[in-house]
Amino acid sequence: MTIELARPHSPEQHHSHRDVTGGWLRPAVFGAMDGLVSNFALISGVVGAAGAGRAAVLAGFAGLAAGAFSMAAGEYTSVKSQTELMRAEIAVERRELARNPEAEQAELAALYQARGLDADLARRVAEGLSADPEQALRVHVREELGVDPDDLPSPYVAAASSFCAFSAGALVPLAPFLFGASGLVLAVVLSVLGLFGFGAAVAVMTARPWWLGGLRQLALGVGAATVTFGLGHLLGVTVA
Repeated sequence: MTIELARPHSPEQHHSHRDVTGGWLRPAVFGAMDGLVSNFALISGVVGAAGAGRAAVLAGFAGLAAGAFSMAAGEYTSVKSQTELMRAEIAVERRELARNPEAEQAELAALYQARGLDADLARRVAEGLSADPEQALRVHVREELGVDPDDLPSPYVAAASSFCAFSAGALVPLAPFLFGASGLVLAVVLSVLGLFGFGAAVAVMTARPWWLGGLRQLALGVGAATVTFGLGHLLGVTVA
């Protein structure tokens, strides 16, 4: 007679998720890339028109300051407006729950039934969730609006992320001229490395191939700077 020994249970596997709703990643990535590309393009245009030197430094600082404050103000306003709209819709849902809780409970039951639960189970789940008004509000908001009422994006986080990231990105092509560089070579090298490196880092964060993210961002940035340098050169020749 063969006796089978019980196989030991595999240890329970726990996993965690990264924060994807904090409102910082999009403005940080957008700010850093915009700062690097726009200031690299701006400095390239100035160098193409007037040559390196004081003009390039002034243009770089002006581009950094103007872009950083503009990005921060834009991010704050857009995220603040989005959050205010979400809060207004949450208030509508709160009033509906207070005014007609039976209809809202039936709506929740119908939603779960449409997702595959049988009618009786869907009704009991909706009834259990609706026992606590605040819990019912959270469930309705998540299901109907697709947002978490306890984790709305912060306009301050978005503005600060955008400001700091844009400033850091814009400083990359400007740095060589602060130390007396007389041409675009070092600025190009640093900008190329920055574009590829940051694009690769973002790709790793979003589980994409690092080399693809790096090359994509490099192509976009170099393309923008090349066009701007050419326009600046033509403008400089025309003005001269």
